[in-house]
Amino acid sequence: MGRALELARQALVAEEVPVGAVVVLGGEVVGEGENRTRRDSDPTAHAEVVALREAARHQGDFRLEGATLYVTVEPCLMCLGAILIARISRLVYGCPEPKFGALRSRFKLAGHERFRRLAMVGGVGEEESRSLLRAFFEGLRAEDG
Repeated sequence: MGRALELARQALVAEEVPVGAVVVLGGEVVGEGENRTRRDSDPTAHAEVVALREAARHQGDFRLEGATLYVTVEPCLMCLGAILIARISRLVYGCPEPKFGALRSRFKLAGHERFRRLAMVGGVGEEESRSLLRAFFEGLRAEDG
């Protein structure tokens, strides 16, 4: 989670929503990403998707069975779908995402039978993850004056 938080801090400096993600397989980092939606003008360039793309390229296969995805914020519906398609085995996330969180916050899909093979742990690095988000959104409000 430490590397995911570092990537989230980089995203904040780049004026992106500060979310970072890391894919670990067999004890090795095989993919990482930070939010790039603004820089890439791409609504799918969430940290999780960027990390999953890199991991799939690294592995030569989109199936990442046995991998753990660390992400600083609870995934949205799109990212959760990508996590399932990639067959990630374990998801570790920082803070809840009340507007778009697909697991426990907004859509509450964690209990759905389709997720029975996905181990989930929330609250890891929660305070720092929340603090980064707060800094980003306070900065936006200050700009809007």
